[in-house]
Amino acid sequence: MKAKKILISGASVAGPALAFWLNKYGFEGTIIERAPGIRPGGYAIDFRGPAMQVLERMNLVKEIKKYETRAGNITIVNKNNKKLAAMPDGFTSGELEIMRGDLANVFYEATKANTEYLFDDSITAIQEDANGVTVSFNRSESRRFDLVIGADGLHSNVRALTFGDESQFMHHLGIYFAIFSTPNFMQLKDMAGLYYGTLGKRVGVFSANNDTEARASFYFASPQIAYNYRDIAQQKEMIRRRFMGEQWQVPQLLKLMDEAPDFYFDSVSQIRMDRWQKGRVVLLGDAGYCASPMSGMGTSMAVIGAYILAGELMAANGSHVIAFNKYETMMRPLVSACQKLAEGAEWFVPQTKFKLWMSRQIWKILPYTPWKNMMIEMPLKAANAISLPDYN
Repeated sequence: MKAKKILISGASVAGPALAFWLNKYGFEGTIIERAPGIRPGGYAIDFRGPAMQVLERMNLVKEIKKYETRAGNITIVNKNNKKLAAMPDGFTSGELEIMRGDLANVFYEATKANTEYLFDDSITAIQEDANGVTVSFNRSESRRFDLVIGADGLHSNVRALTFGDESQFMHHLGIYFAIFSTPNFMQLKDMAGLYYGTLGKRVGVFSANNDTEARASFYFASPQIAYNYRDIAQQKEMIRRRFMGEQWQVPQLLKLMDEAPDFYFDSVSQIRMDRWQKGRVVLLGDAGYCASPMSGMGTSMAVIGAYILAGELMAANGSHVIAFNKYETMMRPLVSACQKLAEGAEWFVPQTKFKLWMSRQIWKILPYTPWKNMMIEMPLKAANAISLPDYN
């Protein structure tokens, strides 16, 4: 086997999913993660079609279902909490739904025995030669690997070190969002959720963890903003400034934001690249082809991509040139289909009075039209843009 020792940057979903399959095929996987451990919290993620097949082949469906969630009714309300429109149960759920933090922990538990995890550290340099890659770290000593995989998300460090500044590849969709956990102070039941919107803003509260807590989300429309994506205090202040003075449950949610055990903020953006590989380095998941949360397919693409990348490395007997090329060829149609799902994101956070009014009318009539089924079926159609090989 030509390539044996593989470094993976990122311990969220894509990285551990890749490590799972590399272990099966006899590779030596090491995962490096900037955070001190597996990150908790996050929003609900779901699986459809081929992604479900991957989970079944991992024999992890039973374990994942222990943490399964299911989005309930979504209700659009006004400032007095009066119902304006609603969507039925399952509109935003796939075949299987789970909170991102719970999934990351399941993958970690399934791989920690055979994968080396380096937490609280990061890559500072990648130097390739004919025989491998020398990787320098912020805290650890430099080490040699055969390959480096960037599975480190939208703001990928591996991508920046290998391909250049992210501004070349980032396509901003005009929205920023934050999500964090709160007590279920609104007493929401059965994983139901509420959305309240004003011009250029949307706030949501969804029941979570069997109704014992809730997830709050803030969205606002904006051109691209220069900010430190590692400075949580700065990000919270951005949310506070944007939503100060808003009605409904917003004042209470802003207070709870400072007490939240988790907080995530980022732009709604896509990563668009002509290639995901360079020499012995390749990108996986959001690092190479983020479709944005508006697509609802990011985690599915990460899990499918991990399965195919590892499978092609095994099939090519570790020849990264052959494996990387086949991985790209197979994944491109799926990525293209999933990124198209995010088109029209501006209707989720309308910036004109007409679009705000029109979006409410669409929400009102959608449950009673054939479009409802089309909206539910579109993600599944995108997911089926790929057929999975059986590497066994």
